Amino acid sequence: MAIKVTPTKANLIASKNALVLAEKGYDLLDKKRTVLIKEMMDLNKNAKVLQDEIEEKFEKSYSELVMATISMGALSLKDMGESAPLENDYEIISRSVMGLELPKIKYEKPSARADYSLHQSNAAFDRAKINIAEILPVIYELAEIETSVFRLANEIKKTAKRANALDKIQIPRYKHIIREIEDILAEKEREDFFRLKKVKNKKNKKNKKNKDNKENK
Repeated sequence: MAIKVTPTKANLIASKNALVLAEKGYDLLDKKRTVLIKEMMDLNKNAKVLQDEIEEKFEKSYSELVMATISMGALSLKDMGESAPLENDYEIISRSVMGLELPKIKYEKPSARADYSLHQSNAAFDRAKINIAEILPVIYELAEIETSVFRLANEIKKTAKRANALDKIQIPRYKHIIREIEDILAEKEREDFFRLKKVKNKKNKKNKKNKDNKENK
């Protein structure tokens, strides 16, 4: 592979500096990739726990709603559901991990209590309401994690691509350029040395000849 850089000492220094920067860049990207992978693995573990918790609470809520429907009647249950207050608003903020912005949902935790009268509801409905109220924060947290994992996966892919480009292309290229320039400069120095030596020997022979001629006279 022929180099496209003029083999001068200035370009040799520039190539060595570029190599140092490329190696530092690779180290930083490699560390970033490691941190992001660890973050994603930790979030995946939490996601599994939250998914199990949501499934368990939904299953309990469904069972309680079935019991409430049987005891209260579907129409009464429908009326109470339609009169339920709306969910509180939430705000999406962010946190930074190695420069990557990950979402964080800021919200007011809903009240998980049975506030209907004894004439309106029964124990089964109250338990279902409490379970459903407790599910919402878990759903928010799971949504944070799933979005974060998606962003982390994309960033890890991009980081790996940039790191591989440095490791497999740029760093070997700079090393090759440095080696080629050093070889060319070394060869040039050897040629200059032999040329100077040859000129010096020729000069010495000439001086010796002139000296001998003077002595003969």
